[in-house]
Amino acid sequence: MEPKKKVCVTGGNGFIGTTLVNTLLSSYSVIATYHSSTSPSHHPHPHLSSKPADLLDATAISDAIEGCEGVFHVASPCTLEDPADPESDLVRPAVEGTVNVLEACRRHGVRRVVITSSISAMVPNPGWGTELGAVDERSWTDIDY
Repeated sequence: MEPKKKVCVTGGNGFIGTTLVNTLLSSYSVIATYHSSTSPSHHPHPHLSSKPADLLDATAISDAIEGCEGVFHVASPCTLEDPADPESDLVRPAVEGTVNVLEACRRHGVRRVVITSSISAMVPNPGWGTELGAVDERSWTDIDY
């Protein structure tokens, strides 16, 4: 039997990541990264390897991606509460983390990369008030917040 192709899912134990990992396991061997403050224990599977990897740790990200044919970058800092420092709590890890993932993909010759966004692109926005309604492509966070 030919070994399964290997892919990496950053944020593999988040809401989207968990669903994606479960779907991919039917056809691939999956490396799922997770933030060290969380636990991937709800994900036992023989074709799954879970690795702690902070998005700002370029070495950990590179180690997780090495040998993969594809990467699904779904990890991103996210909060529905007001962050103490939005720049350092949300923006910096999201931007630098994505750069770290893309650099690792380039370095290791990854053929396919999928990048998702985060609800943090739309919230928090203190100008919305309580009557938000539907959040859609017209909803963006206040860049000066």
